[in-house]
Amino acid sequence: MRGQTYIILAVVFAVVIAIFAVINVDPVEVNYLFGTGEAPLILVILFSVLMGAVITAAVGIFRLIRLQRELRMLKEENNALKAEDSHIIDMDSQEKEHEADTVEIIENDETKS
Repeated sequence: MRGQTYIILAVVFAVVIAIFAVINVDPVEVNYLFGTGEAPLILVILFSVLMGAVITAAVGIFRLIRLQRELRMLKEENNALKAEDSHIIDMDSQEKEHEADTVEIIENDETKS
């Protein structure tokens, strides 16, 4: 459902940008880093929207990579803690078995005496 909402919003945004761009077809002067030039306003608008989308996607991808790396590290830490916990539980159960054996031996010794 959430994905459908994003698609609908993206389509609405694209339609609004397209209408705005078609209305503004006059040529404008664009100042580049090393000069100027003329271009239709529709191209300037569409190029600006495209560059904004590319920058947003790049930031999103970097964030996704960082979160995946963090998730992998946390899973490894969780597995290590589970292994440590099971080792402690095994040791505890072995100690209880040893105590039970010791108590049984002591009881057997007492009954023999």
